[in-house]
Amino acid sequence: MTKADLLAALDAAEAGRWEEAHGIVQRDESDVNACWIHAVLHAIEGDRGNARYWFAKAGKLDRADNDTAVELEAIRAMLMK
Repeated sequence: MTKADLLAALDAAEAGRWEEAHGIVQRDESDVNACWIHAVLHAIEGDRGNARYWFAKAGKLDRADNDTAVELEAIRAMLMK
C-alpha cells in the first residue's frame, strides 16, 4: 500500500467517510499501517473487538484504548516523517 493510499484513507476517516476509508485499507491487510488505520476505523465504528484484532495485527495493541482522533494524528505524523 502506498503512502498516498494511506493518507487518502486518513483524509476520508477524518472527514467522516468511514466506508471510503475502510475500502482503502482493506486492499492490503498485510500492511501494518493499513492495519493500524483499519483498527482505528473499527474503534470509531464502536466495534471494539474488531478494533483490538486490527490493533494487534498492526503491532499496536497497547494503543487500542487511545482516543481515535489522537490515533489518526499519530498515524499521519508517522507517515509524514
